Amino acid sequence: MFLRLLFVLLTALNIAVGAWLLLGQPYARGGLPTEPGVTELRLLSEMPATTPVVAPATVSGGVPSPRNLSYSCVALGPFATPQDLRNARQALASQATRMRSRQEQATQTSGWWVYLPAAGSRAQALAVARQLSARNINDYFVVSSGDQPNTISLGLFKDPANARKRRDEVTAAGFSPRMTERSESVPEYWLDLVVADGGSFDWRSRVSASGIASHSTGCF
Repeated sequence: MFLRLLFVLLTALNIAVGAWLLLGQPYARGGLPTEPGVTELRLLSEMPATTPVVAPATVSGGVPSPRNLSYSCVALGPFATPQDLRNARQALASQATRMRSRQEQATQTSGWWVYLPAAGSRAQALAVARQLSARNINDYFVVSSGDQPNTISLGLFKDPANARKRRDEVTAAGFSPRMTERSESVPEYWLDLVVADGGSFDWRSRVSASGIASHSTGCF
């Protein structure tokens, strides 16, 4: 009797479990119910693959951002003094993306020298000097030291025309003077700028120093 009752109870329990598995889980029959008008929740893995659209980088007004601009590099100079260079930096600061100053050494003409080549000795040089005086050629100087001793200097001239005139005068008196260009090393000051292409880079209306020109240079 007990065994029969136990068998009936186990059979009823199996039927109840089967009915619960079949009828008691809504997601087994097509997913969780949702309220009308509420979007159904879905896993990211269930979403269809899409390709993201990247908008072009712009600033307000649809103008391309600065990173899309191209740039040019310009050198201005030479400036005669550091103050001229500083004035130009201040005047052009609003037009340049970057600026740098630099100094270079340049060779420039300091004048033209008219002279008689060095004699073999000091005594010979003085003898030539007396001959110059005898022919009414004055304003000479006998060099006694340096790299050209015993040379007779006849003048240093800024204007080459005046130097040639002095040379011709001494030549007419029977001597053989020479005329050479003298040079010296002087500092020059330059300003390099990086400016945006297509911009209104008008340095001429802002830089007051004279003798200034511009040319392309390597960017930095």
